Amino acid sequence: MDNPLRQHFRRPAVYIKLPSAGIGYPSEVVDMPKNGELPVYPMTALDEISLRTPDALFNGVAVADVIKSCVPCIKDPMHLMISDLDAILIGIRSAGGQDTLDITTVCPGCQNEATYGINLMTILTGMKLGDYNQLLVLNDLEFKFRPVTYAQMTVAAISQFDLQKVFNRIENIQDEKEKREATQEAIKMVTALTMKVISQSIEFIRTPHAVVTDSEHICEFLEQCDANTYNAIKDYNAKLKESTEIKPLEISCTSCNKPYKQPFTLNSSDFFG
Repeated sequence: MDNPLRQHFRRPAVYIKLPSAGIGYPSEVVDMPKNGELPVYPMTALDEISLRTPDALFNGVAVADVIKSCVPCIKDPMHLMISDLDAILIGIRSAGGQDTLDITTVCPGCQNEATYGINLMTILTGMKLGDYNQLLVLNDLEFKFRPVTYAQMTVAAISQFDLQKVFNRIENIQDEKEKREATQEAIKMVTALTMKVISQSIEFIRTPHAVVTDSEHICEFLEQCDANTYNAIKDYNAKLKESTEIKPLEISCTSCNKPYKQPFTLNSSDFFG
């Protein structure tokens, strides 16, 4: 029996376009409307409760569940590109009537600390995906990159958290030799994690004889290639990532009136907090 209250259920409050325009997503990840605009619903009370669960926030489950609830066209949030994830989070917040976000920043000139209201929809319209179609050519190798997914970013964030705990324990080691050896091992772990993340950012490496897509093979290549090649790959990937990230905000100091740029990033774990 149809619920007579159905007509009073929540309805889409805003419609957003993804920075990627949905290109590259299979239908099981994003069921993209023909006009390219995703309807976004306000959060329910259950959605808000789930965002207060620390463990679910830490492993990404809570955010993924809220996305599926508020943006039904997103079928598998864990495989969203990070740039699209930011746009969707802004859309969900805006659907709930929160178009602005207060940030506190310090002027680098006069050191005045002030709070500014940032228009999130303005940020959303300015978000663009970097040019991932451009190949990096190094000698006889061609590298095709791709944005990392929410799932990959979450795994990397958890690994970084674990590594931070390792470094914290090292600080308490009294014996200098033991501390030095432990630090060297920790640095190796950081490098290994970095290489793993970069390998997941490479869609394929084309050689004169083959096209390599296996991430384990690519990661092994990063471990065994010369330092100049590795650094060129790392720097190129960093530039692509930077071109996709939200650009620094233009702030005009309320005290000295001088303009300055303030870096701005979205943290999915506390964006709605």
